[in-house]
Order: sequence, then structure tokens, then C-alpha cells
Amino acid sequence: MPQLRLALNQVDSTVGDIAGNCEEVVRRTRYAAEKGAHLVAFPEMMLTGYPVEDLALRSSFVEASRAALVQLAGRLAAEGLGDLPVVVGYLGRSQNAQPRYGQPAGAPQNCAAVLHQGKVALRFAKHHLPNYGVFDEFRYFVPGDTMPVIRVRGVDVALAICEDLWQDGGRVPAARTAGAGLLLSVNASPYERDKDDTRLDLCRKRAQEAGCTLAYLAMVGGQDELVFDGDSIVVSERGEVIARAPQFTQECVLLDLELPAARPEVPTGRVDDGLEITHVTLSEQPVDPYEPQYTGVEAERLSDTAEIYGALVTGLRAYVRKNGFRSVLIGLSGGIDSALVAALACDAIGAEHVYGVSMPSAYSSDHSRDDAAELARRTGLNYRTVPIAPMFDAYLGELELTGLAEENLQSRLRGVTLMGISNQEGHIVLAPGNKSELAVGYSTLYGDSVGAYGPIKDVYKTTVFALARWRNADAAARGRTPPIPENSISKPPSAELRPGQVDTDSLPDYDLLDRVLELYVDRDQGREQIVAAGYPAEVVTRVLKLTDTAEYKRRQYPPGTKISPKGFGKDRRLPITNRWREGEGS
Repeated sequence: MPQLRLALNQVDSTVGDIAGNCEEVVRRTRYAAEKGAHLVAFPEMMLTGYPVEDLALRSSFVEASRAALVQLAGRLAAEGLGDLPVVVGYLGRSQNAQPRYGQPAGAPQNCAAVLHQGKVALRFAKHHLPNYGVFDEFRYFVPGDTMPVIRVRGVDVALAICEDLWQDGGRVPAARTAGAGLLLSVNASPYERDKDDTRLDLCRKRAQEAGCTLAYLAMVGGQDELVFDGDSIVVSERGEVIARAPQFTQECVLLDLELPAARPEVPTGRVDDGLEITHVTLSEQPVDPYEPQYTGVEAERLSDTAEIYGALVTGLRAYVRKNGFRSVLIGLSGGIDSALVAALACDAIGAEHVYGVSMPSAYSSDHSRDDAAELARRTGLNYRTVPIAPMFDAYLGELELTGLAEENLQSRLRGVTLMGISNQEGHIVLAPGNKSELAVGYSTLYGDSVGAYGPIKDVYKTTVFALARWRNADAAARGRTPPIPENSISKPPSAELRPGQVDTDSLPDYDLLDRVLELYVDRDQGREQIVAAGYPAEVVTRVLKLTDTAEYKRRQYPPGTKISPKGFGKDRRLPITNRWREGEGS
């Protein structure tokens, strides 16, 4: 059987940096050529980054992407790389779509192309467009209607883009009909916890349906709230794993494959879902037989907790670096949330770029102050103390606030202090709120909600504790200092806004609270379903009401890394003005 050496580039790209992304394609194609690759591939929308959102509706951006694609093909040839076929994602537009109501202006498309011999040898657009969760591709794109196949070194390679694999029908069965020896799918599939298992099962199933080897190339990195974990996979037509790339790491997966020879006749005509086969022969002659060097490596899988931690570090690092920030600022209370955020920040951008501020009030305990200082000592971050008691007393003297207003004033003074330092010194503020608090509204507007990014915004409190314990254990196992003081993990959570305050004064135990919230927020179950699952009716009713009435607060919270199937933001879009309450009827 013919042999083919693939170079699958599991890489990060930056939205809008077309020139920089093209430079990365050239650099990595050169490396693949040096390694003797016969076919090189890059992820979905590599040239523009993903997702581009409403940039897809801006004709100037679409045309810049299309022009860059042509220039890239010419540059590859000029640098002696033209003989090596390169599959790369970009933003294009339909040449034949007729303008109509409801169709995105300019008929943009989520496209990929094959570059060869200085030209764009083949263009095609994503057939299945996702329109669920964080995806709005019906808003931005028109679908493709072809079944692209390229003949490379005597092997027919069918091509697909991301959702073409996730949905039944379309290009997967069409690849079998076309007699492809390899199905190559380029992807920018965002990370969610436990998605790696789902992805593997999907690849195995689709390879068997296509009747050929399947190469699933994924993006890595972060874009705003989304994280891409890589985890590129190659499986045989029987669903056996041949190679699997690591998560959260840029990697060029080199792989030698033996694949069925292309049929003598070129496949033509319409196939499954009415797709028209578009076949381009790039090279008919198989390569001379050689001894395989790259037979496939399956990277060690991360544990569930390590995977989440890696996603949070990746998301924070990408947000800081891609937006041109140099350093971050965190209010350190001595509690578990700010401690975990600080540890994540140190791992993401280095402790020398992390600044922590302790802002004690009259109600701050000695152990909390000590825990904040100990965290700084363990991690090596920059640390200072700015007491807010004098400011607090001055405000109270003027406003005579009491009760909740008095408590929240402390949080708001801390927010003002952080923003003042941020403006003066150029750091961005990280908000330490977790998903449990955001769900039930335990986040003070213009107080602990201030910031440019919320690294643990989509992390329930019970998972915050699990991540802290894992990070410390991982450090100890490596012979390093655990970053988070044990007291921050073991003491009862408290905002310390009044004497003796603990979170359970006004909230259920976090283990119970998080289980109810997961059913309501992540799984969209109603009150009766949750109660029927065995949870106390009075607790369920109260938690659901708190969650519903806090929507206006969540809309004003900064973006943060998404790790769940339904994070607060694009995943979960509820009206702020809303009188529906679970269990009360209309």
C-alpha cells in the first residue's frame, strides 16, 4: 500500500492576527518539509483565529483573509515549499450564494484550502454549521455543499471541518462513497471537562463509518472565554488509536501511514446529503517505499483535575498575552478563591508578573492576613498590604451605612483600591469569584466583581477546593513548595465582612449547593425534577430563586475561562427581566 507521512500541526492562532498566523504556517511547514512530510495540515480557521464572531460580517476582514491565503500559497512556493501540499483553515465567502433575507451579509464561509505549487489548489467550506452552546455559525456563515477529495502520492484524502464530524451524515459517509483512504478533519473544538472521552468515541465511530483512517487535527490555546485543548487523534478504520497528541501543548504530530491506493477512476458526482465531489489530483505517483520513522505515540492522559487546571492556566495565559498585558493584580484575602487564582496566575505568566494586595478591614482575622502573606512567600509573587479600615471609617462617618450596605462597602473599597493600583501601575485585575457564588448572587457589584478577567468564573466551589488540593499535591510530588497554605484550604469559607461570619450562615453547604446548581444551571432541570432526585424542597426553592434573581449581576461580571458544558455567558442566555419562577407556574 502507498505510504504517506502526515504533519498535523496542533497549534495556537490569534484572532485577527492574519500576518502572524501566516508566519506560523510558513515556519511550521518548513519544519514539516525538513522532516520529510508528504501532507501538512493546520487547524480550522488558522489564518484568522477562531472564533471570529462578527468579524465574519465585515467584508474587509473576509477579503483580507482571502488575499492572505493567495499570498501564503505564493510565499510557500517562493521558499521552496510549493511541492508540499498544505491544508489550512481560513475565512472565505461563497461565490454563488444568492443574497436573501436571514443570510449573513456577504455570504461568509468557514473555509479550508489546499495550497500547492504556489496556488490555491482547492477551496471548500464547512458543511454542518453548529448553532448550539457557544456556537452561532448560522449567524455568520453559509454552508458548503461539496465533498472535497485530494489525491496525494497515490492516496485519496477526503477533507472535513470540525462539525462535519460531530453531526451524522454529510462528509463522513460521503468519504466512504468516494473511496477515500484517509479522512482528514481540521478542527477548533473548544474544551469542556470530560470532552476528551467523547471526542475519542466520536473519532472511532466516524472512522468506522467512513471506512478509512481518520485524522482529527485540533487547535490548542485560548480565545476570550474559550480554551482549546488540542488532543489531536488519529485512528484506524477499525477505530484503533494510532496516535494521540498531548493536551494544552503545541505539537507537530508526525506520522507514517500505510493507506489504500486510490481507485484508478477519479470519483465524481453527487454523494451523501447531495454533496458534489470536488476532486483534485496533486500527485499520482506513490512515494518510493521507505522505513517508517514515525509510527505513532499516544500521549499520557491528564487526570480530570489536572485537565481542568491545565485549561484554566491556558485560558488565563492566552487572555493576558494575546491582549498585550504584562502583569496581573489580585486582591489576596487569605481565602481559597484568591489563593487558587494567584496560583493559576503564577503558573500562567510567572510569579514575577503577579501582584497581590492584602486589604484588611477591622473584621479581617489575623490568620487570613497571615495566610495571604504565606501564599506570597510560597509563590514568590509581588506582595503589599493596603489597609482599608481608615477609608471604611471615613465612608461610614459620611453615609451612616448599616447591615448589608455596610458589609458591601468593604468589598467596594477593595475594588476601588485594586482599580486605582491597576490604573497607576498598568496591571489588569483578576476577579476571584467562582461559579457557585456567581450563581446565587454572592458577588458584590463594583466590589469583588471588578476586574478584566475571572479565571475561576466557571468553577464550582467544591471544584475550587479539589483544584487547590491537586495543585499542592502535584507540587509536593515534584519536590517543590505547595503554593497554597493549608489553612486557606481547611478553614470554613468566609467573606469576613462582619464578626464571626461564615458562608454557611446564609448558604447551604457547598457540596449540596453545587449539586443543586449543576442540575439547574448545567443541565437545565426544573425544580420538580431536582426535588424528585432527592434534594430538600426548601433548599431547592431558595437556591433557584437566588440564581434567577442574580442574572443582572452575572451580566456585569468579567469574562472568564469556560470549562463546563454550560458556563455563564454565551452558553446560558436568560432574560434579566423575567418573572418566571420554577415551581410557581406562569
